[in-house]
Amino acid sequence: MQTFTLNGEYIQLIQLLKVMNWVEHGAMAQWVVEEGLVKYNGEVDYRKRLKVRVGDLVEFDGNKVKII
Repeated sequence: MQTFTLNGEYIQLIQLLKVMNWVEHGAMAQWVVEEGLVKYNGEVDYRKRLKVRVGDLVEFDGNKVKII
């Protein structure tokens, strides 16, 4: 499992996917979220602008990241 250190209150889900290099660009990030391929705290979430905060867990394509 990877970790991501949050500098601020939150990061949007699609931005996190790009920062982690799990997707190539923003359009791909939006698509994988819309298709239900991303899990947020263990459940599929379709909100592209979801505010991911400290303590959250995001999963995609066999990758996991814990926000610290």
